[in-house]
Amino acid sequence: MTAIDLLAPFDLKGRIALVTGGTGGIGRACVERLQAYGATVAMTCVAGVEDPATVLAAFEGPGGLTAHALDLRDVASIRRCIASVLDAHGRIDILVNNAAVGSATVANWSGDADEQDSLMLAINADGTLKMCREFLSAPGGPDRKLINISSVGGGITAFPGFRLSDGMSKAAVAFLTRQLAAETVHRDVDVFAVCPGATDTPMFQASTLSKLTPGERAAFLARLPKGRLIAPKEIAAIVHFLASPPARVLHGAVLDASMGLGVRPGLMSEHGDH
Repeated sequence: MTAIDLLAPFDLKGRIALVTGGTGGIGRACVERLQAYGATVAMTCVAGVEDPATVLAAFEGPGGLTAHALDLRDVASIRRCIASVLDAHGRIDILVNNAAVGSATVANWSGDADEQDSLMLAINADGTLKMCREFLSAPGGPDRKLINISSVGGGITAFPGFRLSDGMSKAAVAFLTRQLAAETVHRDVDVFAVCPGATDTPMFQASTLSKLTPGERAAFLARLPKGRLIAPKEIAAIVHFLASPPARVLHGAVLDASMGLGVRPGLMSEHGDH
């Protein structure tokens, strides 16, 4: 078998992918990875907060990248976003539901704790649900892929002290993935969830690392599996595989991508910081 034969199953040329929350962290890594393997990518930015033209100017690489405003709290905004992508590209073959708020970043939306909990569920769970519905009813090519980004916290296991609404929203995404997979076993679409662990993103920086002194941070990292954070590009590589034809046999899988934290959650609770 030639090198070309080995690489061909992972070639995404001719595929149209939509990555929500593509401006940073895991989302940006997914945009860059899918582009690098030939996909034409549409990404979302936060409606009323991020300017699509400014967002696009920050990216280099293959042409064809488009940015579309999205507010996951608003079903009308979700429908406008999908319509905008379809206007630009004609169809959506791959959806990566990455956009979310975390325990710290939700504070950018409200200073009230009760309202923050409601927003966490509205954005992470209900918004993802409505994105899935719109994607499944939109035009697409053969072998479509729906890839939800959940979290090891909630999606795989529980961590004492983890914010309840955060874990609940990620657990909802894992359940949604399994339910949609059950309902689409005879359709030409595959449904997955990826549950990252402690990943080196601005969101994790805000929720956990920024609260630690240099010494505490060093001790925290030493306790993590393999003694380090996961790189966003490592999660993007998993997303790329799931977006390719060989992933079909994993239809319905909720993947623990935590480097072992999901099977040993005590590593986080022993440290006491979440």
